[in-house]
Amino acid sequence: MASGKIFIVGIGPGASEYLTKKAIDTVKTSDYTVGSTRAIELFDDVQNKIDFNVKNLLDKIEKGVQLACDGNTISILSTGDPGFSGVLNTVLRISKEKNFPKENIEVVPGISSLQLAAAKCHIQWDSANVMTFHGRENIEDILPIINNGKTTIALPSRKVKDMAQFLIDNGVDEDRKVVVCERLSYPDENIVESTLKQIAQSEFTYMCIMVIY
Repeated sequence: MASGKIFIVGIGPGASEYLTKKAIDTVKTSDYTVGSTRAIELFDDVQNKIDFNVKNLLDKIEKGVQLACDGNTISILSTGDPGFSGVLNTVLRISKEKNFPKENIEVVPGISSLQLAAAKCHIQWDSANVMTFHGRENIEDILPIINNGKTTIALPSRKVKDMAQFLIDNGVDEDRKVVVCERLSYPDENIVESTLKQIAQSEFTYMCIMVIY
């Protein structure tokens, strides 16, 4: 069986200005590019597009891996950085199932929305609690660390207001300072500094980072 190449490409938080040159060059030279419509539209030069959405993501990634098994060069796009709430583990699992050689897989890192949120809030994020709850229901994992004296930067799994209410219901001070970074890097970027209580009563889109001080 001929083996091609798989690139797992981080596309940054969403705006094209946060794409790396490596990401642009990799997609430009790939035979096929697999990603959401929003991700693919960031690139000007895409040869063959394989769009996915939440419902058919696994099927489309599997199709991409199969194309690599057939000898093609494939870029699989991942929002932010592939290794943080990205598709890295999914691609590795499917590749292993198809016996695609791991040495033919390259990760092209990107800038995560978490990094951008830390920058916007002037946070030295290597000293913060960094957590993602995307695709997870066990949000109680935040409770043992929320009062350890460090700032917590989290990607909520549910609505932001639900995460805020969960913390209040579990004994976190409702007046705790919170910054919600919504739709970072987009023209309608919105950064709101408030309290847990006020955030629990507010509506935001799903594209948010919570910074809990």
